[in-house]
Amino acid sequence: MISKRKAVIGALLIFALTTILNFTVGSFITSPLGFGYALTKNEKAAYEKFIALKAHLLKNYYKELDEDQLIEGAIKGMFESIGDPYTQYMGAKEFGDLMTSTKGTYGGIGVIVTPGEDGYVTVVSPIEDTPGERAGLIPGDKIIAVNGESISGDKLDYAVSLMKGDPQSEVKLTILREDKKETFEVAIVREEIRLKTVKSEVLQNDIGYLRITMFDEKTADDFKTHLKDLKAKNIKGLILDLRNNPGGLLDECVEIADEILGEQVIVYTEDRNGNRKVEKSDKRQLEMPLAVLVNKGSASASEILSGAIKDGGQGTIIGTTTFGKGLVQQVRPLADGTGFKYTISEYFTPNGTNIHGTGVVPDIVVELPEESENQGAEKQEDVQLNKAIEVIREKIKK
Repeated sequence: MISKRKAVIGALLIFALTTILNFTVGSFITSPLGFGYALTKNEKAAYEKFIALKAHLLKNYYKELDEDQLIEGAIKGMFESIGDPYTQYMGAKEFGDLMTSTKGTYGGIGVIVTPGEDGYVTVVSPIEDTPGERAGLIPGDKIIAVNGESISGDKLDYAVSLMKGDPQSEVKLTILREDKKETFEVAIVREEIRLKTVKSEVLQNDIGYLRITMFDEKTADDFKTHLKDLKAKNIKGLILDLRNNPGGLLDECVEIADEILGEQVIVYTEDRNGNRKVEKSDKRQLEMPLAVLVNKGSASASEILSGAIKDGGQGTIIGTTTFGKGLVQQVRPLADGTGFKYTISEYFTPNGTNIHGTGVVPDIVVELPEESENQGAEKQEDVQLNKAIEVIREKIKK
């Protein structure tokens, strides 16, 4: 009798333990981001719904399906549903390409693109001295097809992957340009893009000219080296050229600003909860006349640097209104080689201006002639640069 009673109690305990374990295991998962969390009732229901639908498709679809592809597609779809072109999940190849592009070397055509508001893949800027620039691509061009395959802004990573490839291979882009009624094709031979993001020279014996084409992992160090060399040549003023600079790494931009500005706010960011992060420069200052060249191809980190210089009154901004990207992304790798980026905050210039969608307006607006915008002007024909030289000369006299 006692043995039977013990057996019944034991069975009840086992049942209770199993129920608790089933609930716990079914409601608690380990995140690929490195932490565990309990599923809510809605999340558990959604998870079960996804598993059931995936299983149904794998079993009943008229062709055999790739299970991994279905899962990747579901994750991508979640990110795309946000409607923010800068928030993206990336497969292993796409994420690897992103990481490579910030290190300064990759195979491709050297063009920075973004999803346009019209849904097209839009050129922010061709990178200087790359196949894309030599082929005549300009900021604002819409790339509507790659090798005859239609592309769109909501599949930006896929579009970029089509444009990248082995050096010496050819890619054909179908371009829609604002001032042309019909689309046209551009054939471009890919190269190994080795980015030299900083270039410099001395103009008219005593004016330093320093060009930054983008902000990658080496840009701040290269900037300091070039600036030191220019100072050693006894320059009396500096022209900083940020035209067609699509941005890049914020930390590099901040480090460069710290060399120029003196003690002031460089930029501050705010997240959804109003939490503010402020980047400040120290007392170091350029201590010579400064002019900064910008145009519609100047974006993101370029706008942070030019906006800080403008708000701080540390230089004269010359050219045309910049691109207008005022959002900050964070990039997160995952253990399987994939990764994602997401918009974490928006940034403001020192005076509290959010330039997203509007851009930085120059102190002196100077339009380039159309043929110069499209084909690239030599420095002696560059009216924006000529204006910058004129401004520096006036400041030197004072």
